[in-house]
Amino acid sequence: MTKTVDFIFDFGSPNAYLAYRVLPSILERTGAKMKLIPSLLGGIFKATNNQSPMMAFGGVKGKLEYENLETRRFIKKHGLTAFKMNPHFPVNTLTLMRGAIHAEREGILDAYVEAGLKAMWEDGQKMDDAEVFVSVMNEAGLDGAAILAGTQEPDVKAGLIANTEAAVGRGVFGIPTFFVGDEMFFGKNTLGDVEEALGI
Repeated sequence: MTKTVDFIFDFGSPNAYLAYRVLPSILERTGAKMKLIPSLLGGIFKATNNQSPMMAFGGVKGKLEYENLETRRFIKKHGLTAFKMNPHFPVNTLTLMRGAIHAEREGILDAYVEAGLKAMWEDGQKMDDAEVFVSVMNEAGLDGAAILAGTQEPDVKAGLIANTEAAVGRGVFGIPTFFVGDEMFFGKNTLGDVEEALGI
């Protein structure tokens, strides 16, 4: 029986991008499949009284510097040299995330996620700007205007809310979070544990 890793995902997390780039090799080694579950990070934070690391650790001497060091180590280890911190960070990802729900329903989620992540964490695009959003998706061979229109559909909005609430219900408090069965793993540095769980 093929195992599946559920990936609770938001475009606004640089760590989600880094994890997404590493996961394919894990899936290849384990023969597992990945299920992307778009969930709004802001909604997760609100529901769990959590904050971004910049907010939570901004006053802790040395903490953010260490977070940056750990990120550089991860990038070097996995050869993720295309990564660049988005100059517009933090970017409001509500439209991007609703777009993911729409894309999933249209059967184009993989292409959409690739385009969105590349724009956010390689090309430094301001993806909460509607014109930029449409242009990026068009350049990726998708119908940017149709996807943007789809983000306003009530069932798409409801779908993102439902995913987010379900993630919180599973114990999620941040992104990236992974599940193998009922086992939860938080953060890109748990990917080794995710691989081990998939291989059992």
